[in-house]
Amino acid sequence: MSTGEVEKLSSEVYARQLDKADELANFRERFFIPPGNIYMDGNSLGLLSRDAEETLLKMLAEWKQLGIDGWTKGTPPWFSLSEELSNNLAPLVGAEPEEVIITGSTTSNLHNLMAGFYRPTRERFKILADELNFPSDKYALESQLRLRGLDSEQGLVLVSSGDGRTISEDDIIAAMIDEVAVAVLPSVLYRSGQLLDLKRLTKAAHERGILIGFDLSHSAGAVPHKLHDWNVDFAFWCTYKYLNGGPGSVAGLFVHRRHFECLPGLAGWWGYHKDKQFDLALEFVPAAGAGAWQIGSPHLLSVAPLMGSLNIFEEAGIKRLRAKSLALTSYLIDLIDTELSQAPYNYRVGTPRESERRGGHVALEHEEAVRINAALKQRGVIPDFRPPNVIRLAPVPLYVTFHDVWLLVQHLKGIIDNKEYEAFPRERDTVA
Repeated sequence: MSTGEVEKLSSEVYARQLDKADELANFRERFFIPPGNIYMDGNSLGLLSRDAEETLLKMLAEWKQLGIDGWTKGTPPWFSLSEELSNNLAPLVGAEPEEVIITGSTTSNLHNLMAGFYRPTRERFKILADELNFPSDKYALESQLRLRGLDSEQGLVLVSSGDGRTISEDDIIAAMIDEVAVAVLPSVLYRSGQLLDLKRLTKAAHERGILIGFDLSHSAGAVPHKLHDWNVDFAFWCTYKYLNGGPGSVAGLFVHRRHFECLPGLAGWWGYHKDKQFDLALEFVPAAGAGAWQIGSPHLLSVAPLMGSLNIFEEAGIKRLRAKSLALTSYLIDLIDTELSQAPYNYRVGTPRESERRGGHVALEHEEAVRINAALKQRGVIPDFRPPNVIRLAPVPLYVTFHDVWLLVQHLKGIIDNKEYEAFPRERDTVA
């Protein structure tokens, strides 16, 4: 990069020019951005939109006015709300509407899916996972092994990382040994932001007789997928990150059409065939499609914000959102490389540079990461910290601007210039 190109990239004027050319810029006005803040933590908790607030208040009003009749007279009727929202959610993950359902939580959905799909035999009894996935997934998989009289030493194949940041697809495929029954992997690694090649991994698993599922928590709403076309067996994800469903909002799951005959591992009455559900028969008759994997009544007040949020995604389009996301993260990486990678700053980017290997956030590494993270928050920048040395920065395309990214880099520079991080302890907050 020439001196002139560096000067252009580093200028505030250039950031403003990028914002002026942004065709998604108007969506920012529909979100409640904490006053005086630069919000870079949408990969952990997305912001509230006016659309989501409206649909939540509408649900409360219907409860107030209709009482129990909301199940049939709500708009839409609460009884079929989860199925209705699947029509909006399915395009974001590349699924048919019947293959997706809004239900449960991320980990409870993983338990349910594994209870149905993990059927160990004497020859195939191992579960394949990786050491960089979010720990809750590993806890759940170990629990599923224990329920079948196995332990993690016997039954868990854990793919290791060569650099502590990323996982090689070649290493994952090499670990698909004959004893593996099911593989469960992340779409995007929660620390580094590496995006795995789901299509390639699914093809490799099926060639070896292995079922494969993915945790899409760090990609749903940020990265387009083609779960149906790629023949992914199952998937699960949260909706409170990029999908902006609110704290603890109801999660989602995917079951490929070819598995519709598979009974859910943890059956419950809300997974019953909708036309017959209130017959209250003792024999379980599953709903058609992924709806069969629902367990209990939907948490309507946690579903309601998604109604508004998914309307925004339908307007914006996942392809346009992905394009802006890549532009924002590329801009951030370029600024870090040109302004912050040398002494005295010594910041490092731990996220893959290739766009096809990058999710929606950038992992910024520094030996003083935990204290710099605290200093950023004091300056009104909201990131998060992940041990041992990662500050995660998520420029979410619906509400983060290129000028926000430029300002963020100035804050990162100022914290080192002024040694502001030295005022903070080397311990993270309880919730970082």
